[in-house]
This record gives sequence, structure tokens and C-alpha cells, in this order.
Amino acid sequence: MGQSFHEDCLDLARRALSRGGVDRRGALRALAAMGLVAAGDAVTQGAQAQGARELVIVNWGGVANEGFARHYGAPFEAANPGLKVVQNSTGPSAGRIKSMVESGSVTWDLCDSSASSSRVLGKGNLVQRIDYGVVKKSDAIDEAFTLEYGAAPYSFSSVLAYDSSKFPNGPPQSWADFWDQRRFPGTRLLRRDALAVMDAAQMALGKDPARLYPLDARACLAKLREIRRNAVFWTNGSESEQFLRTGEAVMGQIWHTRAKVLEQETNGRIKFTWNQGLLQAGIFVIPRGAPGGAATQRLLASMLANPEPQVELLKFMGNGPTNPRAAALVPAEFRRFNPTDPENARQQVILDGNWWGDHYTELNADVVDVITG
Repeated sequence: MGQSFHEDCLDLARRALSRGGVDRRGALRALAAMGLVAAGDAVTQGAQAQGARELVIVNWGGVANEGFARHYGAPFEAANPGLKVVQNSTGPSAGRIKSMVESGSVTWDLCDSSASSSRVLGKGNLVQRIDYGVVKKSDAIDEAFTLEYGAAPYSFSSVLAYDSSKFPNGPPQSWADFWDQRRFPGTRLLRRDALAVMDAAQMALGKDPARLYPLDARACLAKLREIRRNAVFWTNGSESEQFLRTGEAVMGQIWHTRAKVLEQETNGRIKFTWNQGLLQAGIFVIPRGAPGGAATQRLLASMLANPEPQVELLKFMGNGPTNPRAAALVPAEFRRFNPTDPENARQQVILDGNWWGDHYTELNADVVDVITG
């Protein structure tokens, strides 16, 4: 699937903060989880040596260790003496979760995943159902953020960005505009992936965004063929920025975090619209057999329940809060770039992770065929 949004946020944070990597203890813990060093070495001077019980959050590396530790782990530890939340940056891909569960040697408690992956993993009996007697659905802005096999303490969006200098008569403001090559000439930019691209194509076909799913796959693929020869395709967040920065593309569908960077860097020459953005849930899953047991459900509940840490994560990494009480706490200068600000969210469509969980593999292969055909 190329670079994930999780990895992309880390890349952005490295650039913004001019730092990255993990400390020695964090690295040792990650190596221990992979069986590359002795577990005793990994926890030297750590929580287990002090008699604390560890819960392991698995992320995608770099400054996610710092962000998740400070804004998810620390509040939970303060409220739960004797429990220690540690970060593991192995990269919790669906394949790695599957291998760990099937081998019967689960060492991870909570994994940064996606809505579609949570459904696939759940259908394969590889992750636990979320206990909504512990995790509160009322702590999320929409039911799409509290799924059967995962819950989302953050969000992100795929938005339409454009070079305003190329459109003196008015910029594109919808996916229908994006597909209109007569009124809005120039090269388009899309991710080399079905997710969000097909959804945009469906809106370009005129389907009511409020009733977007199920997607008409055949019609969406035909729509994609209309612009394939006038489009370039990105595989990672940095690349999506560069296509627009250099003018190789005049408009594109990119992650909101990258759109923010471009808008600020170009003093507003490159802009973006939240209209018809694809708002997506940053889902965490619990592998079947997670050693933390019931405490893992409580950790996930804490991540959703506390709006203040979510706002701090928005400032730190660009991830949007999902707690309905968070929006009022976001400073004014960050609201423009918060995907779940009520004014911004109102203009968007929440991507249906369950539908994509059932259809992603087949449709992604079809999209790649169109792109390369």
C-alpha cells in the first residue's frame, strides 16, 4: 500500500522538530519484541526491573514513540500506578500481527492500524473485539471511529490541494472539478492506491456524498481511466508534496498534513479545501492473546476519553482529535488544519472502513492495473 499515513506523520515530525529515532532502551525493547535480543536486556533499568507491569503500544517508529508516550502513555500511567506503557516501533503491519498471533507468541498489546485492516484482521480472528463496556462510544465523534475490532484516538483526511496561481478564474473545489480537464487544465496528482481515490471518483460521478457507499467499482474505474494519461501518482507523502511544489501537478489528492505544509511554505499559493475530503479513522487494534488483558482495553479507553492529550498530539504530529470535546480546546491557529474541527468535518465524507475492509484487496489490484495499463 506504499507509505502509510502513520509513517508520513513521523516523517513530517522529524522535519519539523529536526530529530528522530528512539533511545537505546526503546530500541532494545523493539528488538526484544522481534526476538533479536534477550528480553532481559531490553528491560534493563526499565519498568519490569522495577516491578511494574508493561503494556506495549506498537507504532511506526521515530517520534511516534515520544508523541504516544507523552500523550497516551503518561496520562494512563498517572491514573494506573503499577502499569507502565512502553512504545515499540517495529511497525504493526497486518502481516506481522497475523504471524505473531498464529505463532502463539503475542508480545504486543495495542497496535496502530487502520479501519479496513481492523475488519480484515477481525474476520480472521486475529484481533480482539473492542469492549464497549470499557471503551465509551460517546468518546468518539462518529460511530466510524468505534468499530467492532478497533477504535480511533486520532484522525486524518485526504483532501484536494491546488496551485491557486494556475486558476485565475477560480480554483477547483470538488472532485467533479478535479475531473473537469477543460475548465481546469493541467496534470492531476493521485495516490497510487485505491483507498480515497475510488471514493473521489464516485463523488466526481455525482453520487450524493452523504450516501457514497457502496461504491460502484466499475464506474469508478472507468472514471479513473478518463484522467489516467493526464495524471501522476505518488507513493509517499514527501513525493506528494514535491509534485505540487515543483509544478509537475497543478492539483492533487494528498493528506491534510502535507497540504498544511505546502500552504504555509508557499504563503497560500498552494491551497486546499476540506470540501469532499475523505475523513479517516486512525484505528488501534488489540491482537488476539495480547498479554495486557483487560488493562489493554482500559488503555485504549483512556486514549479516546481524554481530549487534552489528543489536542497536544494534533500540535505535535498533525493528527486530528476524535473526542467530541477536543475541538473547543484547539487553539485558533490550529483549527484551520484540524480535520475534525466541526466546520471542517461538516464539509467532508467519513471513509467507510468496513466497506473497504471487504473490498480493498481486489479493488487496489484493479486500480494499479488502470494506472499502469
